[in-house]
Amino acid sequence: MSAHKIIFVSQEIAPYLSVQNGKFGRELPQAVQSHKYEVRTFMPDFGEVNERRNQLHEVIRLSGINIPISDHDHPLVVKVASMHPSRIQVYFIDNDDYFQKTDTDTDAFGTNRPDNDERAIFFAHGTQETARKLRWEPEVVQVSGWMCALTPLYMKRICGDPAAFKKSKFVYVVLPGETPAAIDENILSKLKAEGAKPADLKKLKEIPLDSDFFHKVAMTYSDAVVFQGVEPSQALLDYAAQLGIKVVSLPGDAVDADAYVDLYNSLMTKSK
Repeated sequence: MSAHKIIFVSQEIAPYLSVQNGKFGRELPQAVQSHKYEVRTFMPDFGEVNERRNQLHEVIRLSGINIPISDHDHPLVVKVASMHPSRIQVYFIDNDDYFQKTDTDTDAFGTNRPDNDERAIFFAHGTQETARKLRWEPEVVQVSGWMCALTPLYMKRICGDPAAFKKSKFVYVVLPGETPAAIDENILSKLKAEGAKPADLKKLKEIPLDSDFFHKVAMTYSDAVVFQGVEPSQALLDYAAQLGIKVVSLPGDAVDADAYVDLYNSLMTKSK
């Protein structure tokens, strides 16, 4: 029997970035791999990532395209490293306009930046494009953290190859930590320019541009939501119930790989 395939799209993975949830970003993929899954991982190449120490190198065949956002072209640079000791491939999505550290950043993610909508758009577009080029069709895509929250929308609805992720099940993980308090009101216009369909824009227009915006967008295009080490708000629980998606709450910071594997298996069984 061939192994299941899963892609983890994570806001942070230790040791590359170990701010708050890096341990989770490292330990869960490694534990899931031991459950006979084939694993690939993606994360932003934030300015605090030490590329020399962690031996990142550019993947020329995956880099080079320009992603136009707000009438400017932003080059996609893809780098890769191997996570020790599992040797899981980690693909880093990079761009000097969006992921370099600035003096005004209040945290490693730049949560306070006014262009966080564009940064999330670039990361989702770059991740979708890179995963598609790898020709590696996953049965499960797990997305963790607000910076990654647009990925399910891109992989399911704004995708250059509609067949690439057609059979994939999506899990969104809400992690402890800050989320942007204000989202640029022009984000829907930017997503429209990226290729978002009218039906999707109509759905997204109903979501308030507050601190739950990214969470709710991810949940809209996911099959399940996990609250990892964070008390779920009633607003997000109500939204999950409205969508009819599965909800899992895992208190504490321990990585319960068995619970995640049970969730993946239930989603894959349901799709058969």
